[in-house]
Amino acid sequence: MVNNIKTSLLKLCFQKVEERQINLQKVFDELQEALQNETKSSAGDKHETTRAMLQLEREKLGQQLAEVDNLASTLSKIDVNRVTTQVAFGSVVFTSSTNYFIAVSLGQLNTHKQDFFAISSTTPIGQQLLGKGVGDHIEFRDQVFKITKII
Repeated sequence: MVNNIKTSLLKLCFQKVEERQINLQKVFDELQEALQNETKSSAGDKHETTRAMLQLEREKLGQQLAEVDNLASTLSKIDVNRVTTQVAFGSVVFTSSTNYFIAVSLGQLNTHKQDFFAISSTTPIGQQLLGKGVGDHIEFRDQVFKITKII
């Protein structure tokens, strides 16, 4: 069960990252096509402005695609068999209020009929959790909660 939850969470994270990549790639391809079609248009100020805007959008999408690749790379470093007594990268943390998967920031996930938040260790709550153990209390946004389990 321990590894099942972590394995499921990791799989869900990879699926979310893949969905993002597919969506971004689709928009990138559409933008490429628009840019090629614009090249075929007549010249002029409007043409140049449109081309420049399309190229800026393409650069932004390129950066977003690189970020998504980074997320996948980070996720691939998680060892689902590693269990620690303190919260670390790759830990699944159960608390008296919310459950967390310390990985990359991808939002809410649901597995084994439980909700988890996939967060990065660099987020404010991630920073608070790192290094803490079962029984430790965390205060975050005027809320105090207790770590009940770490896998």
